[in-house]
Amino acid sequence: MIRLGYPVIGVTDIPRAVAFWTSALDLVATPERESPTWRTLEHPDGSQVLALMLSESPAQEHPRIHLDLLTETEAEQQAEVERLIELGASEVAWDLYPQNPDFVVLADPDGNVFCVVDLSRAPSGPA
Repeated sequence: MIRLGYPVIGVTDIPRAVAFWTSALDLVATPERESPTWRTLEHPDGSQVLALMLSESPAQEHPRIHLDLLTETEAEQQAEVERLIELGASEVAWDLYPQNPDFVVLADPDGNVFCVVDLSRAPSGPA
């Protein structure tokens, strides 16, 4: 039987990506299957969440698949956006925002786009 695993993010610098995503999502890097080109990140309880894979291709400006990071309120969303930027994320000049969006588009240090969504205002439309 096949089952869904976890998302894999292509990055150009594994240690930098590990530092960002473990801090951003309160994850830990696992030693299992660790290599210079791969790291798996998990919750402290051991459930695997995310993988990082070394990639030579550039991040896409408008990726077809991305991560949504969820918050419960607009205030929490704003605080998380500020925290993620302090960790190394950058704001994206997103040209596809709907009117009154419930999400903010950021990019990780490798330029991979992700959204911080305020669930109290969702859904505003596709990200």
